[in-house]
Amino acid sequence: MSTYAPASDRYDAMQYARCGKSGLKLPRVSLGLWNNFGSVDRHENARQMLLTAFDLGITHFDLANNYGPLPGSAEETLGRVLDSDLRAHRDEMILTTKAGYTMWPGPYGDWGSRKYLISSLDQSLKRMKVDYVDIYYHHRPDPNTPLEETMGALADIVRQGKALYVGVSNYSAEMTAKAADILNSMGVPLTIHQPRYNMLDRWVEEGKPSLCDVLLERGIGAAVFSPLAQGLLTDRYLSGIPADSRAASPCVFLNESGVTEDVLSKVRRLNAIAKARGETMAQLALAWVLENPAITSVITGASRPEQIRQNVETVQKHVPLSDEEKDAIRRILTEVKA
Repeated sequence: MSTYAPASDRYDAMQYARCGKSGLKLPRVSLGLWNNFGSVDRHENARQMLLTAFDLGITHFDLANNYGPLPGSAEETLGRVLDSDLRAHRDEMILTTKAGYTMWPGPYGDWGSRKYLISSLDQSLKRMKVDYVDIYYHHRPDPNTPLEETMGALADIVRQGKALYVGVSNYSAEMTAKAADILNSMGVPLTIHQPRYNMLDRWVEEGKPSLCDVLLERGIGAAVFSPLAQGLLTDRYLSGIPADSRAASPCVFLNESGVTEDVLSKVRRLNAIAKARGETMAQLALAWVLENPAITSVITGASRPEQIRQNVETVQKHVPLSDEEKDAIRRILTEVKA
């Protein structure tokens, strides 16, 4: 029997923002279970991170069907912690999952068909040991399945009560607008988008209209992943690439070829701005993302509870950037090396 009792002041300091025009509010800092919550990881550490997050007012826990490793095991970890500690607080939690990448062999375990999305969610619910998720995402666009089929599956999932809200991830501005139109015609709003966004990857700001423009115009929220650029926007790489870092590993999302001297030079100059403000590089990077009016929440990862506390302190202690600081940051980010 669990002895866990959540902190009584867990909602006092966390800030919550409305997700677009919906009635849903998300914490400004959310917890992603992409890494360090799989079957290969130590369960007690994963449990402590989840409980620490909840004690700090983090109510939004972001998953996908393939998170692990092994694929699916992050959802199982969450299900175990619900059973051991958090089941009584399910109604205080926003649980999300996604489908869109390869999950099982054969033609029905990938992309965006109705078959895949509905089957995958049924599997996710069993692994998480819940009757419904709060948000269900299509994880990436499918070039071979009509968007009407994919959005129709999401709409039916809401009508079936298996998800309360639906969203998309990695969709362009144009595709997001089309997806929203299709869902609206079916009486189901597109509530949220989950894009990658950070100081070094600002694609959501580009184009006319940009993704940010589409989200603001249509009242769609955004929970962004990789706000720290896989650790690049921390003090970890200020002196180069550590031998035990993600960039020095075979990681496909961050490797040495992406950590150029130009990138490191920008991070060092940004770090100088952070230090002048009395903040860490990571705190400045998270706060910079959250100052974008299109962004509802940042999805942060963690490998230990202390990192979660530090991320939450970013919101609690951050002083808004001045116009001069914003201009200095903009100059650093847009500078093109000769």
